[in-house]
Amino acid sequence: MPQSEGGYVSLPAVNGNGNGGAIYQSTTEPTAPPSVFASVKRAIGQAIKSSPTDSEELLRSERQPVIVGGSRDRDKSGKTLTTKMPSAPTHTAEEAHLLGTMPVDPMDDIELRSVQLQFPNARGSILEACEQRRVPTDKGDVHVAIQGDTAKPAIITYHDLGLNYATSFAGFFNFPVMRGLLENFCVYHVTAPGQEEGAPTLPEDYVYPTMDDLAAQLLFVLSHFGLKSVIGFGVGAGANILARFAHAHPDKVGALCLINCVSTQSGWIEWGYQSFNARFLRTKGMTQGVIDYLMWHHFGRNPEERNHDLVQMYKQHFERGVNPTNLAMLINAYIHRNDLHLARTPPGTPGSETAATTLKMPVINITGSLSPHVDDTVTFNGRLDPTNSSWMKISDCALVLEEQPAKLAEAFRLFLQGEGYVKYFRPGDWDGTQLSSFI
Repeated sequence: MPQSEGGYVSLPAVNGNGNGGAIYQSTTEPTAPPSVFASVKRAIGQAIKSSPTDSEELLRSERQPVIVGGSRDRDKSGKTLTTKMPSAPTHTAEEAHLLGTMPVDPMDDIELRSVQLQFPNARGSILEACEQRRVPTDKGDVHVAIQGDTAKPAIITYHDLGLNYATSFAGFFNFPVMRGLLENFCVYHVTAPGQEEGAPTLPEDYVYPTMDDLAAQLLFVLSHFGLKSVIGFGVGAGANILARFAHAHPDKVGALCLINCVSTQSGWIEWGYQSFNARFLRTKGMTQGVIDYLMWHHFGRNPEERNHDLVQMYKQHFERGVNPTNLAMLINAYIHRNDLHLARTPPGTPGSETAATTLKMPVINITGSLSPHVDDTVTFNGRLDPTNSSWMKISDCALVLEEQPAKLAEAFRLFLQGEGYVKYFRPGDWDGTQLSSFI
């Protein structure tokens, strides 16, 4: 067959007589100029101003024709061998060159790539940011975590049942507004005996402190760190302890921020439920009934409808991060608490003195609208002096620290500002909206 442009020429086969027969075999070789695909590649290479060396490398990198079929694809018995087509290379030199010359994605220029978090620490960073101390007291050692510069004004915190300083205050004090506040204060997180993370089981003969004893332990904390006056920040059972301490030592507390504070002794229903919980914690460990009651204590009813992830996180903490025996001792002390004996006595009442029956320092009494302790905070507010106390109910939450940290942080900041602690703030700590309140 005569050769034509773009065609193929047969390989002459030599027969036994030595004559070449123009017989097409199954194996052919291309003799025509480069294919259209190669011409297109050369044109693309010129369009992207590739050097001659690059073009030669691209041409040399062409794959050789694959021989399909023929006698070499059969074994000795005549069966066709199973052959696979070679896979295409994952990245050719041409693709690499084209990708390198493509224009930069305009999305690379957007500002989000250069955003840096002002406070990049995660929720649990309070564990690393705090200095851990063991303070000896007359009722055993107390775990105290120090967060901030000890030369600055002191805020002392106390947690609620089933929690510790990290699980109770880590999320709130990592909130941006509170992180700015911490630059001007030093926070001393006090944890009740045996309630810290990974705490060993207390001995069987250990007599757990009563609520009054837990309040008296704070005197050892203040003496250990040389603190003359503190700002109290307590939640639930911790709020009750701080209120007891403030009532007994009014000269050592400058202000109080109490959340879900109960000022009366436990009722029959609370005493019955908590007594069963303490018994189960000692004998069976953390049962589902105890977890359900703790969730109700902190979140009220139907918490999963508001924040499913937060609820699951707290359930996992109760299951894995709490020592059941130690928690049973704290619950037992809490249900056997006595009344705070506070009363709002009108000025000028004969035979009584306001300073002796109620709290003298400024108090902000906070609760959540969905909390089961709203009525207790109302009762507590009725026992406080209205001239130096305020009651605040935050909507759409029960666990205020976790569900509404922005509103609580703003209320706490304004409370401190109203009590004269504004002089410790720097204007640069807040944005323009917040700065206007300081002018």
